[in-house]
Amino acid sequence: MFIMKNNCTNKLLKAFGEDIKLSKDIWTQERTYYSIGCYKSKKWIADIIPYELLNRSIKDAVNSIATLSESDIFYEYFPDMIDTPNYGDNWGRLANYIELNNRAIAQMNMDRTCCGILSCIKLLPAIPPSAKSWANCVIISQIFPNIYGDSYNKGPFEENSIYGIRLNAGYSANIVSYSIADKISPEEQLKSFNDLAHFRGIKTGFRTVISADQIKVAYPDKQDETFNWCNPEHVEIYINESVKLMNLGFEAMFIDSAKHIGGYDCENYTGVGALPEYFQMQYILNEIRKRSGKTTISFAGEKSTDDFERYQNMGLNTGTDFITGDDFYAVRELSEKLKYNRIYAPGVEIENDNYEGGISYEQRLNRINTALFAYYQASDKLPSFMQTNDIFPLRYDTNTHHIMMTNPSYSHDGTPESHWENLFAKDDGRLYNRKVAELFAHALCL
Repeated sequence: MFIMKNNCTNKLLKAFGEDIKLSKDIWTQERTYYSIGCYKSKKWIADIIPYELLNRSIKDAVNSIATLSESDIFYEYFPDMIDTPNYGDNWGRLANYIELNNRAIAQMNMDRTCCGILSCIKLLPAIPPSAKSWANCVIISQIFPNIYGDSYNKGPFEENSIYGIRLNAGYSANIVSYSIADKISPEEQLKSFNDLAHFRGIKTGFRTVISADQIKVAYPDKQDETFNWCNPEHVEIYINESVKLMNLGFEAMFIDSAKHIGGYDCENYTGVGALPEYFQMQYILNEIRKRSGKTTISFAGEKSTDDFERYQNMGLNTGTDFITGDDFYAVRELSEKLKYNRIYAPGVEIENDNYEGGISYEQRLNRINTALFAYYQASDKLPSFMQTNDIFPLRYDTNTHHIMMTNPSYSHDGTPESHWENLFAKDDGRLYNRKVAELFAHALCL
């Protein structure tokens, strides 16, 4: 198994010419929210708009994360070894999954995009940590190069879908910084993100696709090939690419179109290309767990039906789009019905990646309230699914699905700072973020 021994966070700081000695961050202390009911041990930043964090330096971000230490021990040097939060092998059955579109929050300089993982690091202080009984897990939207124009932003209605990926080609230039790759490799940049998230008490994962015509396989000596589930070499590459990421610290994989694996309900399938067979996906998920040596990996599937045994036997821990958080009592009764299944349960949906608008702030807050509190015992909670928009509301003229399908810059002057300022809602977004924090404050000690 591949093991990275270096302190990747120190390497990241050095890559930017920063001293590795950390200091308490007063700016963070002034904006810290605390859990209610367990001695304020769980902390995060709230009542903010993302621009305020994204405009800070990497050193500021690491100082902020160190300042929010749950143990109240301030580490003047980032620790060499960080363990993932321990919620058992089947933690994914209870988790809140929060997807961050790391491409949308990346640095956009004129028509180029990069460094989305650095932006995720900067936002980590504003993600609520895990609760006593269940984990919060950040899912990043893009990690592999996309096939429609990786490293470029385009017009607001030009195709640049995040759902088309290249395997065997390293990591997206949208996400990692190749300009500092001589000082810290792309893999080490991803490892640093995971270490910092784990220090915050947060699990991490990534989104991937399984529709064959949405995947290209890259080779150094010939043209890319369209992925083929009947090609054993392609399947091996798919498994090994996933294992590499698990060995960098990720512990969750969100699988687009998982409902339709094995030809299930394909009259409603909207992906492009063939899907793996049911037994094939069982093999793939088992191999990812086996080859990475991790029994703690959570596999989450897009969409779930009431045939829960089908998904559990495939190797999944949860799935989306079975129930929303609109009806508190319906969710609580579903939680009670499924409390004896500790491996798989469908998730409560706040918003999914296909959302194109129409949910008010009030409805969204009601759904989050349901996701966090609709159970009789916290140990029986259903998992939930949120998007960037559910924590940090986007500007009024875009939406979650739009920024998955396109990669526009909202900068007024071609700078990343202007893009960050204009991507999100402002005064109303700040107020909404504060209300989300108030809900999490009451939930994290349960």
